[in-house]
Amino acid sequence: MAGFFLVLEGPEGAGKSTLARALTARMRTAGVEPVVVREPGGTPAAEALRHELLHDDRAWTPAAELLYIAAARADLVAKVIRPALRDGRVVLSDRFDLSTRAYQIGGRGLPALEVEWVNQAATGGLVPDLTLVLDVPPEVGQARQVASGKRQDRLDREAEAFHQRVAAVYRDATGPGLVHLDATGTAEALADAAWRALRRARPDLFGE
Repeated sequence: MAGFFLVLEGPEGAGKSTLARALTARMRTAGVEPVVVREPGGTPAAEALRHELLHDDRAWTPAAELLYIAAARADLVAKVIRPALRDGRVVLSDRFDLSTRAYQIGGRGLPALEVEWVNQAATGGLVPDLTLVLDVPPEVGQARQVASGKRQDRLDREAEAFHQRVAAVYRDATGPGLVHLDATGTAEALADAAWRALRRARPDLFGE
């Protein structure tokens, strides 16, 4: 059976982590044990890079930030994602290359061609089978983070205009295998919508 690469995307506070847990539980009920990863992270080297990237007392240039993210992604793809897909596994990733387009092109204003080249080098051309974009206004996402008591990291502390630019990239994103989901409702409603999208994409894996 061919592997399946699912990516969850969206701005801060969209509910990606909560949705990942819900989908993992549903997959296990359906007899599928997914490989669950997050970006940046997922390997010892990538987790170390994540700490440096998100630590709130670090000051990175946009270019350095891009290269740190790309290095973490390249390690994750080579050591975890591609091997799992070759073994026919389902891989569920909290963020992938669309995040780089949203944050580094939209948020930071880096040249699109430069970012896309770096992304291509990091992924080796790997494309998700299904990308679920969780659409939520930035102010709603930020309010959720405050309500949950989440400690703000370096990206959380960016100006409102930065988060608006990031959200705009997500909102306008299109492409094969990309599905937008309304993330302004309850976590259960979002999980139901995401599961329906999974069943449409791979009924052999997730259908009844």
